[in-house]
Amino acid sequence: MPAPFPVTGLRDFYAFEQHVKTCRGHRGLDMVPQWYQVPVFYFSNPVAIIGDGDPVRAPHGSEALDYELELACVVGTAARDLPADDSAMECLAGFTIMNDWSARDIQRAEMAVGLGPSKSKDFATSLGPALIPFADLRDRYRSGRLHLEMTATVNGKTYSRGSAGSMYWTWPQILAHASRDTELRPGDVIGSGTVGTGCILELTPEAVGGWLKPGDAVELEIERLGTLRNTVVERPQ
Repeated sequence: MPAPFPVTGLRDFYAFEQHVKTCRGHRGLDMVPQWYQVPVFYFSNPVAIIGDGDPVRAPHGSEALDYELELACVVGTAARDLPADDSAMECLAGFTIMNDWSARDIQRAEMAVGLGPSKSKDFATSLGPALIPFADLRDRYRSGRLHLEMTATVNGKTYSRGSAGSMYWTWPQILAHASRDTELRPGDVIGSGTVGTGCILELTPEAVGGWLKPGDAVELEIERLGTLRNTVVERPQ
């Protein structure tokens, strides 16, 4: 089924320190000091949005398909130059679950150039199963973060477990940065980035038995938001 709302734009941030530090550590790298200075993001492809229950295929030439467990907000009211405080949240229609599917072998080649991910990301992004209004989540909102438990399973086995409350950057900071000198429009999706432990890259394929393969059922669950399910299928010949 399609995403539960029309998507006009897609930005994905990098807001969880544990994920960033662990993935860099796997490559023998320290944290980049600039990561603590600005909440960075990249643009992805709104044309490639899929919904709950839709099949997903690795892109052409990839043998290293990965999931990413993320929380995403959706803009409901146009906004520009938002302040980095709680008033920024008033522009939101709500929150949903996001799976930022990634082709890690393609991504390694792209990131070596230094411009950012593109074809390793723009083949599929799952959203759903529902859009939950921010008003329904206010009781879990503290210090700019939603304190919701997050899990990912593959074929019924738990791979990832974390909390959306562990974000280093807050949602108001993210919204302020995304809207600086530009307009956020209704239907714009803004991802949190991957929660700590929230992908095979971070866990390592050796630890979990390899990258995703056809037949694998991936379920991302975020407390109060539901469960987003997709199954990996073969690419058509």
